[in-house]
Amino acid sequence: MKTIDELLAEGVAGKRVFVRADLNVPLADGLITDDGRIRAVLPTIKALVEADAKVVVASHLGRPKGAPDPAFSLLQPAERLAELLGAPVAFAQDTVGPAAHDAVNGLEPGQVAVIENLRFNPGETSKDDVERGEFADQLAALADIYVGDGFGAVHRKHASVYDLPARLPHYAGYLIATEVGVLKKLTEDVKRPYVVALGGSKVSDKLAVIDQLLGKADRILIGGGMAFTFLKAKGYEIGASLVQDDQLPAVTEYVERAEKNGVELVVPVDVVTSAGFPDLKTKAPSNPTTVAADAIPADQMGLDIGPETGALYASKLADAATIFWNGPMGVFEHPDYAEGTKAVAQALLDSPAFTVVGGGDSAAAVRILGFDETAFGHISTGGGASLEYLEGKTLPGLAALED
Repeated sequence: MKTIDELLAEGVAGKRVFVRADLNVPLADGLITDDGRIRAVLPTIKALVEADAKVVVASHLGRPKGAPDPAFSLLQPAERLAELLGAPVAFAQDTVGPAAHDAVNGLEPGQVAVIENLRFNPGETSKDDVERGEFADQLAALADIYVGDGFGAVHRKHASVYDLPARLPHYAGYLIATEVGVLKKLTEDVKRPYVVALGGSKVSDKLAVIDQLLGKADRILIGGGMAFTFLKAKGYEIGASLVQDDQLPAVTEYVERAEKNGVELVVPVDVVTSAGFPDLKTKAPSNPTTVAADAIPADQMGLDIGPETGALYASKLADAATIFWNGPMGVFEHPDYAEGTKAVAQALLDSPAFTVVGGGDSAAAVRILGFDETAFGHISTGGGASLEYLEGKTLPGLAALED
C-alpha cells in the first residue's frame, strides 16, 4: 500500500484530503475521558496541514442507529483536536449535506474541518453494497485524495473504510502504517519466547485468536472474566462468577490442544471476589476477598486475578522476547479490582521484550491507571482490528488501501 510519505512527496498543497480517522473516544457526561485515539492521528493531520492540504477529517463515534443523535456527536472530539493542533477546526453539523460542503469549501490551505459522525448516515454501515456505495459517492465529492488512518475501524466493511478508497487516490496514514508494522512483528518472524496475556469479560470474543495463537505463541496467560470459563472447564467451582457455558466445549478442546502443542496455557491460581458487582461510578468500597481459584464461594463472583496470580504472570512474562497483551485482568475501573491489571502492565514495563498493548480496554487501562504509555513498545488504537489481524482475517480497510 502507498503511504502518506509518498503522497507528501507528490505534493498536496491546496488539495482536499479526506482523512478517515478513528475519533471514537469514550465520553462520560459529555466529556472525553481518554483522548488517546485523537492524539494517535495527530502526526498524519499535522503533516498534511504543514503541506498546505485542505484536511477533511471524518470518523464514527459509538453506535447511533443511522440517524443524528446528540449523544454521539463528534463536536467534543473536534474541539479536542483543535486544542491539540493549537489551531481552529471547523465543524460541520452533518456528514454530506450543506454544512459539510460549506465547511470544506471554506477551508484555506493548511486548515482542518471535521464532519459529523459518519454513522448518522445509514449508508455508512449498510450491508447493501449499493446503499454503501451511494454514501461513498457523496463522501468522495468532498475530497480529492483519501488517507486511511482509522485503524480501529479497518475490520469493518463500511462506506468510509472500504468503499471510499476505491473512488479516490488512496494512501495509508502514519498510524495505520505503524499498526501494520507492529502486527507483522507478532505474526512474521516472531522473536521468542512469545508470550500472550489475554483478558476481558467474554471468552467468546477471544476464541478465534486463541485458536491461532495455539500454533504460534509459546505461553498464553488467561485473566479477566473469561478466565472463569477456563476454570470451570478444569472442574473448579466458580461461584457466581461470569461464565459462558456454551463455550465450555471449545475451551476444553483448546486446553487439550495447548498441552498437545507444547503451549503453556496458564490460568489464575487465586482471584479477588465480592458478593456483587462494584459501583463503578462512586468507586465505593466493596469488601473484596482473595480466595484460591478452586475455592470460590457460591455467593461470590470473581472480579480480578489475585496477588499470587499477578506474581505468577509477571514471572511468566519476565523472560519473553515478544509480548502481546489484550484485555484487562479484572474490573480495573474500580480500585478494589485493579491490582491484577496493574501487575501485568508493570510486568510489561519491566520486561526487555518488544511489548504490544492490544487496544481497547487494555489501552484505556494503561492510561487510567497512570502508566507512562510511551514506555510500552506499542499501544494499539484498535482492539478488535488487532485481534482479527492476529486471527489471520482479511481486514476490509487494509485491503482497500492496497494498490
